[in-house]
Amino acid sequence: MDEQVIDIKEKKITLWHIISFVFFIGIFFIPFNSFTGLSFLGEFKNEAPAYILPIAFVFLAIQVLFTKKFYIPFNNLLFKLWLLVLLWMVVATAINYDQVSHYYFKGIGGRERFLRQFIALLISGIFFFLLYYNVLRRYSPLQIFYKLRKVFLFSFIVVSVYGLLEIAILKFGIGQLTKYLDLFDYFPFTSVYLEHGSKRISSVTFETPALATYLFMVAGWMFSYMITEKKWYKFIPGFLVILLAMFSDSRAGLAIIFLQFFIFLLLLIRKRKHHKLLIKIAAVGIIGVVLIGVVKGKEITEYVIEKATSFDTNDEDHSISNKSRFGLQYANFLVFKDYPWTGVGYGQQSYEAKQHYPRWATTNNWEFRVLYLNPRESSFPPGYNIFTRLLAETGIIGVLLFLVFLFAILYVCFEILRKNDDRYLLCLIILLSMIGVYMNWLKTDTFRSFSFWIHFAILIVISNRSLIIIKNDERK
Repeated sequence: MDEQVIDIKEKKITLWHIISFVFFIGIFFIPFNSFTGLSFLGEFKNEAPAYILPIAFVFLAIQVLFTKKFYIPFNNLLFKLWLLVLLWMVVATAINYDQVSHYYFKGIGGRERFLRQFIALLISGIFFFLLYYNVLRRYSPLQIFYKLRKVFLFSFIVVSVYGLLEIAILKFGIGQLTKYLDLFDYFPFTSVYLEHGSKRISSVTFETPALATYLFMVAGWMFSYMITEKKWYKFIPGFLVILLAMFSDSRAGLAIIFLQFFIFLLLLIRKRKHHKLLIKIAAVGIIGVVLIGVVKGKEITEYVIEKATSFDTNDEDHSISNKSRFGLQYANFLVFKDYPWTGVGYGQQSYEAKQHYPRWATTNNWEFRVLYLNPRESSFPPGYNIFTRLLAETGIIGVLLFLVFLFAILYVCFEILRKNDDRYLLCLIILLSMIGVYMNWLKTDTFRSFSFWIHFAILIVISNRSLIIIKNDERK
């Protein structure tokens, strides 16, 4: 018996239909994290998919009981590389076990810290990943493309409506629209909050950087409408991505979105049939830049200069966040210098880094006093950069393994793009999304990235298809 079937009004609904439905609902709610979640879920407490995707996994487990089939891509080189990275994290921690067992900070010992961090990593990198893989492998590349893009579009519409209302209220002072924005309080996993002080928008996410992270994920999907659709409104989704990035006032967010769009244009140049589209985009872009330049040229120039110079630790508006960010990264690098080969163990950066925080970062900086060095504050200091974090925790060996893994993903993407088959559009989106994640990891240190693991699962699904084709050709 392969599938359980429920007969409802003469329509056969299989357990796989239920699994897929719950799965796509979970994908829809990825950006919704502005609510107050359940504290026992740790770093996943404010992630809406963490409440939905386990339900899909339960149904998947029931399906496995009947079919005896659960797929793990052990034959895929990319997955093997990821398992190797995981293995080294355990080995690096075991090598440093003596000092890990003596670490203690903010009421948590080193061993408990490792378990918490490693379990959180396994939830994203194994548990959720295998759910994505087992669901998506049932579809063809084009089915994955159109089904996921439709879900992302519906989600993005909600994000955009909320964001446009924020822009109207905060940027243009149309306070009468607040009553409409308050209706989002009735939307699941959403708590309305307006940041009147800084006038930065965050839409349904809990903060501006979280909105930028979401935009990196959907940018490629929304840009793809320019390729597949014929009507004039095919430009609207991509335009809204850039518009929200601009009004979010996220420095890194705006830079990464424009980088993704630039790479998207370069990929269009490679295919002759897209040259007309490229000319249209260029024409619209030039006209838009000229019109905006004439009307708001001076203000835009000042805005660009302000953003370009806002990474200085002496910048008025961003000095505190810049000091914290660069100071924590610098401290992690000093930890790496002390433990260059194996690091101090996965999840252990803060125990050693707190001894290396530079004076220029901690002086007159309330974040260190209230948050990072406060023993009564339970949250640990972030690393603000996944690469410096891994240098400190897993040493040069761990970082090299991780970089090989990341470069292998890009290599497979380019190889599939070169084949120019029915996987082309899907792989284009994966490439843009991965670049967004890689760049975002220069300012965040968490593996809790739905974008990375979803697109990684898709890439393995479509790259395994290449192996099947090659094997079939060899048999012939």
